[in-house]
Amino acid sequence: MKVSKKWLNEYVPVEDIDTNSLANKIELSAVEIDGVSRLEDGQKKIVVGHINSLVPHPNSDHLKICQVDVGEEEPYQIVCGAPNVESGQNVIVALPNSWIAGHNKIKKSKMRGKVSMGMICSLQEIGFSESVVPKKYADGIYVLPQDAIPGQPIFSYLGMDEDVIDIDITPNRADLLSIRGVANEVAALYDKKVSFSQPELSEESGSQIADYVEVNAPAELAPTYLMRIIKNVKVAESPLWLQKRLWNAGIRPINNVVDVTNYILMDYGQPLHSFDYDKLETKNIVVRLAQEGEEITTLDDEKRKLSADDIVITNGDVPVALAGTMGGANTQIDDRSQTIALESAVFDGHRIRKTARKEKLHSEASVRFERGINVATVREALDSAAELIAELGDGQIVAGVAGEEHADQSAKKVEISLERINHVLGTELDSQEVKQIFTRLDFGVEEDHGVYTVEIPVRRWDIEIDADLIEEVARLYGYDKLPATLPAGEATPGKYTKVQKAIRETRRLLESAGLDQAISYGLTTPKKAQRFAMKPALQTNLDFPMSSDHTTLRMNLLSGLLDDLSYNSARKVENVALYEQGRVFFRDEDNERPREVEHVAGALTGLFHEATWNASKKPVDFYLTKGIITFLLSALGITQGIRFEATAKHEEMHPGRTADIYLNDQLLGFVGEIHPNLAKEYKLKRTYVFELDLEKIIAAPKGELVYQEISKYPTITRDVALAVPNEITNQQILNSIWANGGHHLVDVRLFDYYQGEHITKGFKSLAYTLVYQAKKATLKDDEVTAEFDRAITKLQEELEVTVR
Repeated sequence: MKVSKKWLNEYVPVEDIDTNSLANKIELSAVEIDGVSRLEDGQKKIVVGHINSLVPHPNSDHLKICQVDVGEEEPYQIVCGAPNVESGQNVIVALPNSWIAGHNKIKKSKMRGKVSMGMICSLQEIGFSESVVPKKYADGIYVLPQDAIPGQPIFSYLGMDEDVIDIDITPNRADLLSIRGVANEVAALYDKKVSFSQPELSEESGSQIADYVEVNAPAELAPTYLMRIIKNVKVAESPLWLQKRLWNAGIRPINNVVDVTNYILMDYGQPLHSFDYDKLETKNIVVRLAQEGEEITTLDDEKRKLSADDIVITNGDVPVALAGTMGGANTQIDDRSQTIALESAVFDGHRIRKTARKEKLHSEASVRFERGINVATVREALDSAAELIAELGDGQIVAGVAGEEHADQSAKKVEISLERINHVLGTELDSQEVKQIFTRLDFGVEEDHGVYTVEIPVRRWDIEIDADLIEEVARLYGYDKLPATLPAGEATPGKYTKVQKAIRETRRLLESAGLDQAISYGLTTPKKAQRFAMKPALQTNLDFPMSSDHTTLRMNLLSGLLDDLSYNSARKVENVALYEQGRVFFRDEDNERPREVEHVAGALTGLFHEATWNASKKPVDFYLTKGIITFLLSALGITQGIRFEATAKHEEMHPGRTADIYLNDQLLGFVGEIHPNLAKEYKLKRTYVFELDLEKIIAAPKGELVYQEISKYPTITRDVALAVPNEITNQQILNSIWANGGHHLVDVRLFDYYQGEHITKGFKSLAYTLVYQAKKATLKDDEVTAEFDRAITKLQEELEVTVR
């Protein structure tokens, strides 16, 4: 919300207050200030010029040589290339040795051999934003009114000498989304009085509103809906005073009708909309919900398909506006418009919010309807706009107002005691101080034995309970004056819980393994939420999602990580290893709220590390990903009972390169390559992922890390090659060897794998080295042989393998 101090001064005297001090006062007491600016700062020697004559440049097909009166004895010769420059115009001239926006100095120069004494400027060249420049002058110079005096500084003509305070309005203070709202706030902060002008309509007695329009607006959709008619209007460019008001507020001037509605929007905070009455082709104005699939072309020339939750304004049949959001192109004001139907209303803010988000139409009007508007000034704003349109367009206001006001305009009453105020704030304010604060806020107040009954005006709809009044007292008394106190009670040292320690250790271990942390949205689409399911559960949908991509609470972490990988891959970053630790959400059928479960997941694609002079490149594969998981679990204290079982039950995973991870008989998660179809959807190369239930890992019993002295006695090894059926896994063999290998067995290593013409079909050859070592004596060969033979015999009995 951009607030011109000069405009504000019309309602509350602030001219003698330093602008930076005023901004600081607002920031310390109400809302944040984004900045204070003045367009003329850093610019000088820019004046009004009058083009006496011009001729084409002899050495250019688009330049013109202008003779410009700048208030000196002789006109200045200035070369200009603007397409709209003409003789007789009053224009903006930057004189030789002047400074314009962007810290650019203008000097006397030659253009194609002709002397140019300065520059004829566009609004953009003297600091105006492209978004506020009238479209008529967007590609050329700006033409000043005929009464502009040559040689006079340009800054006051264009409002560049006004200080503008950019206020960042929080959702709870929507009353500040208007100049009058800010004036009320400043008056309270400085204990001043506001003075607001009231409209004085001159209605035409010969015609009545009922002859032109009849309104049907259900109160549940539009608690207030009013309309006036202004006839015989001449649509033209707005006077400069109005254009200045708008562009200092960050709004582009369009014409004298639309500009008035925007002016009243900034003044009162009341959105208005103007229709070309003749294009309505009916007397009936009907406010209703849109039909599913109904279409409207809005003022931005976008054809929009509506849903049954959208409020539309119709001519009894066809939608002519998307209520509270944007008007329809079929009734927009143009140069031929003569009769104006002017709307001022209050719409259901929840529906406006949903429509604005769905259609991505967050306008100045929709923001105000979403956050709330002053229902007490809906008619006053309509009257002010009608009066001004009639004045600027030489029109006549038709007598009467169509529509009704159902919105509650009664003041609220809230009770609070002096004792509670002082208790909450830690102050020792007396009765008179508190009463004076409420009076400064222009609240009605009555006191009875230290209890205040405060009457809240309609313009402060953010105040509902006594806590809101305490905040108002604190703001005006001064946050900086509130006493500082320490919490009562005995302080205890902070420390991490067991779960917090485990989560932080998990992150540290994965980062030490070479993965980078990613943080994804907790909200996703229903389709992505259901993927990579580790357990059956219902999804949780938001009632009012911010976008169609964030409607459902996630039930896995991998969908977010794959989005991250896809984002990087699209930007030629192909070697990526990411992990995420966070919560997923599972909902049971008999509960409305989901359970939150801590998970950890990883996603890797491309090369894990590049080739160097002493090492070859290492692509990501199943075994590397499995090794990261084994390292993580082992470092967290889970060294026994882990097994990997091949599975094809995860439809998002490659059926031949995926394994479930178990701790004894408890499923912890899964690891593997994503399905080629899914990789194609995300435009990824081979990608390996894992996801683990971190809560189960944290709760699992851990093996303590116990120091063991390194044996000083030699090791003895035994090698064995086995013919193994294809369905038997390496893990099954390892489990059997460790279970039956004897107490001297210290290591088992798979050193060869073969499957081909020298092995029976349906079998594979696995070769292992078994390492034996004693801690207190040198092992004898027959001891090792006995333990080795027992392990091999058990293997043959349990798994039906044969020794090759």
